[in-house]
Amino acid sequence: MSAICIFLGSFCLLYYLFLVIHAGIMLDFGWFWAAAGVSLLLAAYLHRIQGSALALWVSRLMMAALAAGLVLLGIAGSFVIRQMRQPLPGDIDCAVVLGAQVKGKKPSLALSQRLQTALETAEKYPSIPLILSGGQGQGEHITEAECMRNYLVENGVGETRLLLEDKSTTTRENLLFSDGLYGCAGKRCAVISNDFHICRAMLIAKSAGYKDVSGIAAKGEPLMEPHYIVRESAALLYGKLRGMF
Repeated sequence: MSAICIFLGSFCLLYYLFLVIHAGIMLDFGWFWAAAGVSLLLAAYLHRIQGSALALWVSRLMMAALAAGLVLLGIAGSFVIRQMRQPLPGDIDCAVVLGAQVKGKKPSLALSQRLQTALETAEKYPSIPLILSGGQGQGEHITEAECMRNYLVENGVGETRLLLEDKSTTTRENLLFSDGLYGCAGKRCAVISNDFHICRAMLIAKSAGYKDVSGIAAKGEPLMEPHYIVRESAALLYGKLRGMF
């Protein structure tokens, strides 16, 4: 058991180092990998200490807690992964593009991936409006909705098809405010987001009153996907415990 903990702990710490180098130390939920790595290595160390009954019991409790956490994350992760590769919906009346970070006036990588999928959606469903939903956060010079409109117009989408919702700051607000402005919840609506986010977005949409909603997933960055799947799994568990959906 201690050998498994050493292997997993080392992997977590190496992956955390990759995340820091690749995405920066302020990456949302990045601390999880460092905390998991240190906890696993500490549990393995305590388990290997000879002649200390207390250390042995502490290590067993830590291993049991870590195993329970992994099982829960695994169950939640199975739902996240299952929603990541859904087929495109049939006929829809509108699509809501969920906002993500804007760097100055330019879309972040996550937002660029959503916008590329929005372009593909606009081409596949040429008669539907696209509702661009996202307010202005810290470090953003324009709203996420405006950034998305600029990108889509520059790439050939007619501006008359683009409807803006520029006050929201969370996924729930994205969906509630978009419905308040354009009545999305009562229509056949698709929600466009990154693949790892689709599961939670669908649960939030249904809890917000969307009756006929489907997800359109934007592909993510392969090496970052494990982090985002774990983050979304934890968010899913937290939301369930809080009764948020």
